[in-house]
Amino acid sequence: MPELPEVEITARLLDRELAGAEVESALAPGINVMKSFKPPLDGLAGDRIAGVRRRGKMLIVAFDSGLALLIHLMSAGKLQLYGKRAGPKDRSSRVLIRLDGDRELRVRETGTRQRAWAKLMPAEEIEADEAVAKLGPEAWPELVPTELVTTTDRPLYSLLRDQRTLTGIGRTWADEILWTARISPFKRAADLDPDEAGILVAAIHDRLGSAIGFYESELELPLPDKPPKPLEVHGREGEACPRCGAKIHAVHYSEYVLCYCPEEQTGGQTLKDRRLSRLLK
Repeated sequence: MPELPEVEITARLLDRELAGAEVESALAPGINVMKSFKPPLDGLAGDRIAGVRRRGKMLIVAFDSGLALLIHLMSAGKLQLYGKRAGPKDRSSRVLIRLDGDRELRVRETGTRQRAWAKLMPAEEIEADEAVAKLGPEAWPELVPTELVTTTDRPLYSLLRDQRTLTGIGRTWADEILWTARISPFKRAADLDPDEAGILVAAIHDRLGSAIGFYESELELPLPDKPPKPLEVHGREGEACPRCGAKIHAVHYSEYVLCYCPEEQTGGQTLKDRRLSRLLK
């Protein structure tokens, strides 16, 4: 799933390119993609894009008319700009916004689950929308208050990914942040001492910010389907930890994998089977 750094760079690059672009037509080939029907999507014809920004893991395309398209890419969606129109064999586009100069802004999604969605609404209603109103504070660019990561008994890996507590972080950057802080994914937030809490808050800010900086230097439009990511531990099970050289281990769940360094994060302990082992402290 695209997380805060990936969504942020998408918003930045599209905003620079599309501000002022005129909409020629808009349609939604994806059967279930639109979660609102008033106002109608095709009513955007003749409007102009005012800008593109991020809210949590969601994208907001704002228009001069005062309307805004709220987009959640979910696990496999992408918002891409193309220099030509989608052809009749296109099967991955869920929303098509056709622009001047034969350009086309597309919400695309691979696979069969089709979970990405969009809502068109007045811009002033975005923050009150049910998907946005329940979000916690942004994980970046402001430093996260330490109270957010210390006043619950939940494991940190779960806490960081909870969008109601802190919005923008998912599985990838939770792994990277906790590795950077040298803290176990299974340590409970209430057990953090003041020094650990400060280290974790700094790791959240620094890792997300450095990822965005990396993308700023490495990416341009059109965005690649699989952009390079500046990762140290996530997805690197069996490889050597970049800091200590110990083998990176993983906890396997039904739909995802959590990666960590036992030497630096869990006192040398490993968790072989999530169902049969106790949580590490």
